[in-house]
Amino acid sequence: MEDVIVELTFLGTTSTTGNCPNLYLTDRGTYVVQGTRVVDPDALRVLRERGLPINEGAVEIPTELLGFASKEVPCTVS
Repeated sequence: MEDVIVELTFLGTTSTTGNCPNLYLTDRGTYVVQGTRVVDPDALRVLRERGLPINEGAVEIPTELLGFASKEVPCTVS
């Protein structure tokens, strides 16, 4: 299996300590979000019922973090 390299561009954070949450844009025209992992069993149950696979996770972020996202993501994939 070949490793996939993804280039990240830091877009912003709402952290006052420089940790997380953070928002990044990838070179594939997608976003990567760093946030607090959802571990609440009831929340995970709902997410699983909605189709979250067992090999995926979810993170919680403040709505203010989305202010760093562009409504039109430049897609660099050809």
